[in-house]
Amino acid sequence: MKNVTLRQLKVFEAVARHLSFSRAAEELHLTQPAVSMQVKSLEDEAGLPLTEQVGKKVFLTSAGAELARHARVIAQQLREAGQALAAIKGVRGGQIHIGVVSTAKYFAPRLMTLFRSRHPDVELRLGVHNRETVVKLLANNEIDMAIMGLPPRELDTVSEVFAEHPLVIIAPLDHPLADRDSIAPEELVKETFLIREQGSGTRGAMERFFAERGVTLANTVEIGSNETIKQAVMAGMGISFISSHSIALEMSVERLICLRVQGTPVMRQWHVVRRAEKHFLPPAAAFHAFLCQEGARLIMEGGCSTTVSPRKA
Repeated sequence: MKNVTLRQLKVFEAVARHLSFSRAAEELHLTQPAVSMQVKSLEDEAGLPLTEQVGKKVFLTSAGAELARHARVIAQQLREAGQALAAIKGVRGGQIHIGVVSTAKYFAPRLMTLFRSRHPDVELRLGVHNRETVVKLLANNEIDMAIMGLPPRELDTVSEVFAEHPLVIIAPLDHPLADRDSIAPEELVKETFLIREQGSGTRGAMERFFAERGVTLANTVEIGSNETIKQAVMAGMGISFISSHSIALEMSVERLICLRVQGTPVMRQWHVVRRAEKHFLPPAAAFHAFLCQEGARLIMEGGCSTTVSPRKA
């Protein structure tokens, strides 16, 4: 593929990311025929089809998926080269791509805003995803670093703890156990638990908590977001194991209560994670240092670590 151009790879990477020729064209400020032409030229050079269309949906072929992986790496390397040259020239600024698991969205924007107030020329790009997607982004070198709970074992990464992460069990204020000072985990076996989807770090922590105590939950309902889970708990649909970072507002206005279950809050840690071979450029190094030095304090000051539950009147 000696005649492949960077422009062709850039266009194809956008198509592969969006799985849409029209959305790629919109992002790149091109016409859809121009995008199709670039991809067709790349397919001619590769000698293999890179995409296929089933109905109105675009899919990558196995060859397309492999080429997309290399295209992402090349795009990232070009971006890093540009930032490195800018640093050598003394140019301020640069970009930082950060991926966070969904629970971190309750404090990550505040941390990024404070960092930007000190480094206004740095462009921050934040993506909020479930754990599996964040790990995939790290694996594909699509982000500079990730904010997550447990670092992935399947990747060679470097991680540092920067803050505590309490996990609690929440219930509506009128729950029969709301006034109890000490609740054994096995007393919850028949409760309906509203749980996150497979791949969620919170769900993994919940499953470990009950497995370590020999408790098997009889009734669970899978819900894909913390916001929906909180609304469902307030409506009396069930109880939930959830990050205390996500309930600060509801606790402050007494819409939810934390049950005093033995062994809770479950204390986990927030990690900032990067691939082991990743070399931070100055902007990313500055943000990493900011998280490690000030992240815990700023999260506490932002009111995102509520663990005390009000008693019912």
